[in-house]
Amino acid sequence: MDDIDFRNLKRFENKINYNFQNKSLILKALTTPEFAHEFGLADYEVLETIGDAVIKLVFILKKYNEGIKDPGIITKIKQQLENNSTLSKIAIEYFNLNEYIYKSITQRISGTKILADVFEAICGALYLDCDQDLKIVERKIIDVFYNDWDEITKNSQIFNKNILLEFLQGIYKFTPKILVKFKQKGPDDQPNWIAYEPEIYNQENHLLKDTTKIIKNLRSKSSKTKKAAEKDLFLKIYKVLKKEL
Repeated sequence: MDDIDFRNLKRFENKINYNFQNKSLILKALTTPEFAHEFGLADYEVLETIGDAVIKLVFILKKYNEGIKDPGIITKIKQQLENNSTLSKIAIEYFNLNEYIYKSITQRISGTKILADVFEAICGALYLDCDQDLKIVERKIIDVFYNDWDEITKNSQIFNKNILLEFLQGIYKFTPKILVKFKQKGPDDQPNWIAYEPEIYNQENHLLKDTTKIIKNLRSKSSKTKKAAEKDLFLKIYKVLKKEL
């Protein structure tokens, strides 16, 4: 504990112009699991979950109050708020979060989801510390980047499985099931994954042969997780089927 520079907490409080009553909340929010394990501290993981919900609620309520009530637009905003690249960009450009995070000496921040996680955790910590006052979270965090939202998300690539399923549902008038296979590359401690041989089934679990034939040879790029590989493959399926169906 003597090796921890707690001045980071005060610096960050100055950054957002808010004085935490419960200092343990902001310490947790800025502490990675790896650093927490090393020094016997609590980390950001629970606060991250709370903050994720708080960010979406505050942001979407602002849009709703501006008259944006179309379900499709709201869904797109929600997806953008779930995008780690978008949140990491906000964390760096508007809050310089990389300067305040408690991490292990060898721990890498760039190219990971840590910045996005910490940003969500800070929103969760602030929400709890201010007696769950959404307006304070809005003023201290959301309003800082809100007016720049269109510019922030201009080049973001938002896609998930539901977009593909909704597209197929519009064609078949039922929600199909998509199954894929996974192939591991690399050692077990640092695996990469490829998703391949997708198959599409109807609600009776019968293979949709004609549609599956179109996409059967598609495969994902090599990814660090199965989820990322699956997402990449689903995007490729979506692009191909939009042209073919």
